[in-house]
This record gives sequence, structure tokens and C-alpha cells, in this order.
Amino acid sequence: MEALAAAHRALLDERRQLESAELAALARLPAQATGALADLAHEVRLAWCGDTVEVEGILSAKTGGCPADCHFCSQSARFSTPVQPIPMLDPVEVALAARETAKLGASEFCLVYAVRGPDARLMERILALVPAVRREGLQVAISAGILSRAQAERFAAGGVHRYNHNLETARSFFPEIVTSHSWEERWQTCEYVKAAGMELCCGVLLGMGESDAQRLELLEQLRELAPCEVPINFLNPRPGTPLADRPLVPAREALRWIALFRLGLPGTILRYAGGREVTLGELQEVGMRSGVNALIIGNYLTTLGRPPQEDLAMLERLSMPIGALSRAI
Repeated sequence: MEALAAAHRALLDERRQLESAELAALARLPAQATGALADLAHEVRLAWCGDTVEVEGILSAKTGGCPADCHFCSQSARFSTPVQPIPMLDPVEVALAARETAKLGASEFCLVYAVRGPDARLMERILALVPAVRREGLQVAISAGILSRAQAERFAAGGVHRYNHNLETARSFFPEIVTSHSWEERWQTCEYVKAAGMELCCGVLLGMGESDAQRLELLEQLRELAPCEVPINFLNPRPGTPLADRPLVPAREALRWIALFRLGLPGTILRYAGGREVTLGELQEVGMRSGVNALIIGNYLTTLGRPPQEDLAMLERLSMPIGALSRAI
């Protein structure tokens, strides 16, 4: 277990990030080492980030009808799925959802739009909602697809705190999952978000058929991009999508990769996101002790989460206080 001892020295004694070769050595450890990896990841999380957990609510403000062909997504207009397009929620509905989310102790509220990217009209509608959400005491996050530099700057000037744009998977695997736009377009949007002064939330989706080498590749690409937050999603196969028949990621494998992402991104907000309930089941508390320090509470975009009270009770059992983990604006 020299790789574990070396990682402990680097991250906790020398207080430095791991080199690529050190991360790769950890990824080669046998399955029996998962518990030790998780223990180290939890130590690193506490040392680099503290014990606070950030809670976020998300709302699908425009559902379905997306022109992109992301093979995992039931909101794509290109696939025959049970999800039907729903008109955009009005400001009253958004404000009510934000208010209910704030009552749960959340500090961040993300409005998600199933679009390739926002046009001028959608930009105006989103920016008009920002003050209403902030009045509920929440920071505003937006997910609305691919941005231009000017759009990123406008969102930042309009009070958007954080912008979500996921890489999803490694550059080498991306063409197997999406053909309607490129990985490079996603990367460029992420760069625009950072340059505009917003916090970047850039997530991953594990379990789409990628190899361990490609997961490491993705982790290296995230290390280069340096987002503020990385949500970790696990594929929850959706009926009608090209990935509908993919098996779930085994729970112990999921825990291993949560730990590896923490060890590779020691100071980053690492958020429990979609698929954790079906993938980890009763092991979700173990995941919280494997490097996670944030979670999405309540339902997701087209799938149900577990009742928020269960997550709040979990955090209480784990003695993990709820709070914000980034700068306020």
C-alpha cells in the first residue's frame, strides 16, 4: 500500500496536490483497498475543506425538447422518452420553489434549462428571475447550455453566482455520448464562465461505458480546468435513451471513484448529485465519509431524489454542519 502512504504524505503532510502518476497508482489499487482509499479521502476533505456541507436545490425551469443528443438524457428531443416538453416555469413558481429550498438550509439554488444554449429572449427571462431567488436568501446558479463570452459576462453582471456546465466525460470518450456538439465547445464555455468571474460548477457522469483510464483522463482534465465545484453523477439509465440498458455502477466501485476524485481534487467542492440513490442505496452515508462535502437535496431534473428530510437526518447523524462553501456576492 505504498501508493496510499505516498498520497497521505503528499496531501496531508506536504499539503500538495498529487502528481498524475501518483493518482494513477491509486487507481490501480485492488478493490480491497476501497475502504482505505475512502478513509484517506475523508481525512483530505476535512483537512482541505473542513467539515461543512453545502446543500443545493435544483429546479428544471424548462423541461424537455432539447435539440442536443446527449445519449444519457431523457430530455433530448431526438429520443422517444416518457419526458414531455413543459413550458418554462413562471416567476411565481420559481420564487415559491426557491423559498421552499431555503427552508431546508440550502445556500444555493440552480435553475436548469434544457437548451443547447440561451437565445436573447431566454437570457432576459433568466436575468429577470435572479433578484427573486436572491430575495429568498439564496445564491443563484444557472445551467443553460453553451455560452458565448458576451453571454457569460452578462450573466455575471446580472448577479449569477455560479454557472453549471458539465464536461460529463473524458474528451476521448465524449464522441461516443454526444454528437450534436463537441467536448471543446463545453470546455470553452467553462473558460468563459471563469473569465467572467462566476464560479464554475463542472460535473461528471460515471457509468456510461467509459474505461478507468478515461475516468482518470477526465479527472486530469478537471484538474486543469480547476472548477469551484464538481458534482459527481452516476448513470441512472432512462427509458428511451441509447443508454437505457446500461447497468448501474456497482456501489463499491462508485465509492472508489468518489474517493479518487477527492484525492485528485482536494480543495474542490465535491457534490453528491444524480444517481446516488439507486447506485449507493444504503451506502450513501459511507459516500459522505469518502470525500463528499456537498449534495443536491430533493428531486433532480427528470428523476426523483429521496425526501430532503432523509438527507438532513443523515448529515445530523454524521455531525456534518450545513453551510455555504464559497464566496457570497
